[in-house]
Amino acid sequence: MKPWGRLAHPLSSVARDIRLSVLDMIHAAGAGHLGGSLSSADIMTTLYFSDIFNFDKDHFILSAGHLCPTLYAILAKKNKIKQSTLSTFSQIDSILEGHSSSQIPGVEFSSGSLGQGLSFAAGLALGDKDHHTVCLTTDGEHDEGQIWEAVSFANKYHQGNLINIIDCNNQQIGGTTDEIMPLGELAAKYIRFGWTVQTVDGHDFYALIKAIKNAKNSSIYPACIIAKTTMSKGISFMENDYHYHDVKELSLEVYQRAKNELENS
Repeated sequence: MKPWGRLAHPLSSVARDIRLSVLDMIHAAGAGHLGGSLSSADIMTTLYFSDIFNFDKDHFILSAGHLCPTLYAILAKKNKIKQSTLSTFSQIDSILEGHSSSQIPGVEFSSGSLGQGLSFAAGLALGDKDHHTVCLTTDGEHDEGQIWEAVSFANKYHQGNLINIIDCNNQQIGGTTDEIMPLGELAAKYIRFGWTVQTVDGHDFYALIKAIKNAKNSSIYPACIIAKTTMSKGISFMENDYHYHDVKELSLEVYQRAKNELENS
């Protein structure tokens, strides 16, 4: 819920356009990871359109590569790839695979197994101390041990130029995170590993911008932002339903109903 008197942020309309592109891509492809792509849309929109970072110099690593439809839509809007390329998503000869690949302009990390992106991001942060590296992970990814190896590494090397944003929508492909593998006090864990931690509403642009600016100003401590989000945000009948984590087909009726909601939001 927005604080009393707060106006809709100008980035809201950008994020709506991104969500519409994601829906179009997945409908045309016949399959795709819709739920997390929609829950992370406001986070990625903030990163790319708020001018806090310059990703021609700074680094963005999408660890949860299955959220790539959102990244592709953003790269198209930023003119890194052609808008017409989006319609080829997940087709056999397309560069826009179902997980992000470094062959795509503006993408540095080829994703696959979950949990690997934060290690890659920590390596980039170590090698390029003059710029920031931002990694987007998910709460479900924290089931992977490699995440915690990277968290420890970043603390050891005092990586104040590393920011990990967690898309925390409490859902995984088979159910809630509490059902699959409870994370406990995630913020407390990061603090024990020597990170700074902020917990924010991952759909509040004002809160996201403030948290990201605070994280960027960290000096010797790696920064974690736990962004509380809603799976399939923006489509009411899909929200918080893990069945939409990975959709195998969107019927024309469901697609049109979802599109109408987004267009009128």
